[in-house]
Amino acid sequence: MVYLKKGQTDFLVGEKGMRAEFIEKIYAGWLAKIIGIRYGAPIEGWTYEQIRNIYGELDHYPVDYHEFAADDDSNGPLFFLKALEDGRHGYDVKAQDVAEALLNYAPFEHGFFWWGGYGISTEHTAYLNLRNGIPAPMSGSIEQNGHTTAEQIGGQIFIDTWGLVSPGNPDQAARFAKEAASVTHGGNGIYGGIFVAVCISYAFIEKDIRKIIEKGLSYIPADCEYTRVVRKVMEFYDAHPENWHDCFRYIFENFGYDKYPGICHIIPNIAVMILSLLYGEGDFSRTLSICNMCGWDTDCNVGNVATIMGVRNGLEGIEYEKWRKPINDFLACSSVIGSLNLMDIPFGAVYIAKLAYAVAGEKMPEPWGEIAEKRIDSCHFEFPGSTHAIHVRVDSLDDGGRKKYETSITNTDETAATGNRSLKFVAKPVKPGENIYIYKRTYYQPKDFSDSRYDPSFSPLVYPGQVLHASAYIPVYGDEAQVSLYVKELRSGMIYESKKQELKKGEWKTLEYQIPALEGGLLEEVGICFHVDGAHMGEIDFVGMIDDLYAEGAPDYSVEFAREQEEVWTGLHREISQFTKLKGLMYLEDGELHLSCADFAEAYTGRHDWEDYSAEFTFTPLTGANHMVNVRVQGAIRSYAAGLLPDGKIAILKNDNGYRVLAEAPYAWENGTEYTITVKAVGNTISVIMDDKEILKVTDEERPYLRGSVGVSMQNGSHDKYRRIVVKGV
Repeated sequence: MVYLKKGQTDFLVGEKGMRAEFIEKIYAGWLAKIIGIRYGAPIEGWTYEQIRNIYGELDHYPVDYHEFAADDDSNGPLFFLKALEDGRHGYDVKAQDVAEALLNYAPFEHGFFWWGGYGISTEHTAYLNLRNGIPAPMSGSIEQNGHTTAEQIGGQIFIDTWGLVSPGNPDQAARFAKEAASVTHGGNGIYGGIFVAVCISYAFIEKDIRKIIEKGLSYIPADCEYTRVVRKVMEFYDAHPENWHDCFRYIFENFGYDKYPGICHIIPNIAVMILSLLYGEGDFSRTLSICNMCGWDTDCNVGNVATIMGVRNGLEGIEYEKWRKPINDFLACSSVIGSLNLMDIPFGAVYIAKLAYAVAGEKMPEPWGEIAEKRIDSCHFEFPGSTHAIHVRVDSLDDGGRKKYETSITNTDETAATGNRSLKFVAKPVKPGENIYIYKRTYYQPKDFSDSRYDPSFSPLVYPGQVLHASAYIPVYGDEAQVSLYVKELRSGMIYESKKQELKKGEWKTLEYQIPALEGGLLEEVGICFHVDGAHMGEIDFVGMIDDLYAEGAPDYSVEFAREQEEVWTGLHREISQFTKLKGLMYLEDGELHLSCADFAEAYTGRHDWEDYSAEFTFTPLTGANHMVNVRVQGAIRSYAAGLLPDGKIAILKNDNGYRVLAEAPYAWENGTEYTITVKAVGNTISVIMDDKEILKVTDEERPYLRGSVGVSMQNGSHDKYRRIVVKGV
């Protein structure tokens, strides 16, 4: 296969290097991707006629979601990109690195993407190939899977971030995209990935739509079906530039779904993407609306087109009220790592930008460097218009809390505690003695969503024992108040807060709160409470600002399974609160968590970035001979485990795309007996304590895992029940 033309080079650092404005454009592109997905998802698979008959010329979100659940089009781009961070080849990423990212972050045959069956769903097919020892790129190849399976749409819909991480560097974008797309696809499936990634990369430095498309085509064979169809659409546009409906009719008749095999072939969908880019005439809203009206794989097509246009047009080209405000920077995912499934869009953008600078071998400018290295998941508000999924509510003194308040949030450059921007809020009308809560949700339940797309599940973002930080401000034209940091526990509804402090007008106040150890506590929100001054005589319009909301530090935390509950999304989608499941039968019974398997089972909780800690597990092996508890969990194929193994042994194991024993010792154990096992992870040293005695210790010198969450696992038809887990920093 030919991917680079004669004279083109494959380099990692752009000719002009990174530019500061690229960071904001990365955010614009990633934000636009999520906008496009949400815009297209409710009508995915519809025909043009169905859309027209229900909505007319659809130019707005068709569904007003409470919160929009996870989507494969955002899962894939974000988690496959982690191959740059986790992979064995560093920034010279190979197909197998992306393959291992897929195996690591995708649950087994649920969530993440469409599990339509082997030979039907391209991604499902490739996943099972990889699971069964077929390496990438053979896992996605035509040779292994045939043309129909290999040339479906997924090669381009998961590719956006490889373009975003390569701003102004199409050579790099093409190389990354080739490796990434080949894990699951072949032929035109790979060409589509290269094309889209290059278009995104080039849109950082070029506004001419025609030139962007031509740049994308220059990296794929001129005689392939993908190029042929793109050029046919371009030729039709040149001859008939007035009416996109005519062009769609031409596409439908010549390149429609009936002309290509499979569930969702890439060719018809790239045709309507090109149509929308050309007839959209550079306008973000018009381009997305045309693409959506064409039907077929709407969330995928509009998502890809939106990324290109978001980068090209920047934030100023994306209407805030229409597209950004309904999303509020929120993004749900459905990986196996629950704390990564609740993120805001700025987090993803900073992560992508951090990798872009690292790959380019350059230092991020401030304040971005400090944000990326020390508080990447903070609410920093540095992107214009960003809100980080912040909410506002007022505790009413009237009518049993039924009083209605008008609240709003606005990103502002009026002032900031750090950097250049902060979040301004207004609440009205409020009375003396009322409390205004500015908060971020740190845990979500099924009732918070309008649907169950791609089976999301979550672990909390913030934990007892951590330190909460934020800054608060009242402008000189505002009204005085006291201020405190607080957390809210989910099940009790109890609010725990710091000592109230006076907030002087025109002065930023930096706040810090040590969250107390709450046995079995699950925190659902964290934030700042403004206590309205009692000196006011009547109702007021209260104005304030916040900045730099984040939590850090080790947890002092316990999971008491008697307090956990089954979370019912649908009849087929049920989860155990706080936990994400890789595989296995998991349920609650008599105040304990049960996990069993026919082959293997694993489930996880906690934050992905916990570093040094001890984890105490109280559990009872019931059947089988392979019972494990996990620390430093970074996904399905990256963790450490302490295990009760056959023949009366206890061991420390490392999961590196398969478990292997690092150290073992004799230990007489039996099914039906409750055990408490403590695993300490300090630096690259793992130790196991049983009966108050250290019985195993090992130092891992080979690509050690230095952070990660906790979990439980088993193999070979085992069954365990768990009473509690306790995690504390060391």
